[in-house]
Amino acid sequence: MPENKFKNRVKELALIEELYKIGSPKLVIFYGRRRVGKTELLKEFLNKYNGLYLLSRQESEKEQLVKFSLQIAEFFNDNVLKINPFASWDALFTYLSKKPRMPIVFDEFPYAVQASKKLPSVLQDYWDNKFSKNKSFIILCGSSISMMERLLGHKSPIYGRRTEQILLEPLKFSDALLFFPEKMPLKEKIIYYSILGGTPAYLLEFDFDKSLKDNLKENLLKKNKFLYQDVMFVLKEELKEPRNYFSILDSMARGNTKIGLIANDAGLEKSFVIKYLSVLTSLQLIERRIPITEKNKRKSRKGIYLIKDSFFKFWFKFIFENQEYVEQERQGKLIEEKIIPELNSFAGRIFEDVVLSEILKHKDYQGYIFGRWWDSELEVDIVGLNKAEREIIVGEVKFSNLSKKDIANIEKSLKEKSKRINTLGFKEKFLIVCLGHENYKTETKIINFKDFL
Repeated sequence: MPENKFKNRVKELALIEELYKIGSPKLVIFYGRRRVGKTELLKEFLNKYNGLYLLSRQESEKEQLVKFSLQIAEFFNDNVLKINPFASWDALFTYLSKKPRMPIVFDEFPYAVQASKKLPSVLQDYWDNKFSKNKSFIILCGSSISMMERLLGHKSPIYGRRTEQILLEPLKFSDALLFFPEKMPLKEKIIYYSILGGTPAYLLEFDFDKSLKDNLKENLLKKNKFLYQDVMFVLKEELKEPRNYFSILDSMARGNTKIGLIANDAGLEKSFVIKYLSVLTSLQLIERRIPITEKNKRKSRKGIYLIKDSFFKFWFKFIFENQEYVEQERQGKLIEEKIIPELNSFAGRIFEDVVLSEILKHKDYQGYIFGRWWDSELEVDIVGLNKAEREIIVGEVKFSNLSKKDIANIEKSLKEKSKRINTLGFKEKFLIVCLGHENYKTETKIINFKDFL
């Protein structure tokens, strides 16, 4: 396994550094799902700029203050504070407001709020009257997206005080490559990414010196393993009625993407499903997608709902309904009968998303917006629109190497599909993205995916 837990996050680290260097007062809300790498990123930043790190826990207000007092005393080498801890948040904030400007991080801040409901109000007071005037740099970090969203709401005392809001999302494929051995074949890296997604803590759990089957058996499909338990842990922590949400996500993993289909399959009222889908969307667990050519995206009836995170997709598709295999220690049978037969197809679908997230790096497509297109009969992997140039790209993604015959067939299919899509009379271009291909003379642009990386 990799020795250094902090990998990549170059853009995010640069953003925080830039905010700090500006020199103006900053109250930054920094949040994201558990395991996504928030703490490691913030510690990397603090190490560089000699900042103060304070971690909240699920304990009483008094215990929080004692713990923070010891951490602050050690940071400033204050022997008096070690034996006389802060008795209130006012005392703590007064102490910090008198110190020279430095980065201060309150990690898992929602836990501190749980212990002291008045804390946001106290912080608001000190921000208005002391910290902002001292050009302080404070980051409030949290893993409970629902609680962090409430801190950002109109009813929160610190609403309007925040100067920045940063949601740390899972790594894109190109950023996750540092977690894989350099010599690993590209297709294998994509398969691993389709299973583990871009959450750093998940990527660190697999031993890439072992085979895929061994990793699945030893590091995922065991009751005591972190990867096996974490989906349930995240959902139970964020949601009040996890059972219904499990049913909805299970239905989505089995291919139901419309509200009506999900409601019928899960056995829930449509009105409840709409509410649950809204909550799951706000938690960054699912997303609503619209065909790229739709004009009114908010009101479009063609919207579909998909699980956003690859690992959650994998867990619900292959593990949730097959937990008896794990309970009975028949992991090998689960792998051979359920996972391996469908894994290439599953990874191929994730690969389409990967291509869409990476395609704008290609110099030829800077002026385009990309997405998918579908109607009741057809589906197209890639559609790119350049309205300024009145151009449309119709493309297909293949998780394989292509022969000349494959290319010819795909090209013919794309031209037929374009007749349904290109209703505005834009100039048509065609694109195929694959893992490799035979030389084939054609006007259709064929790109090896590795050229995006």
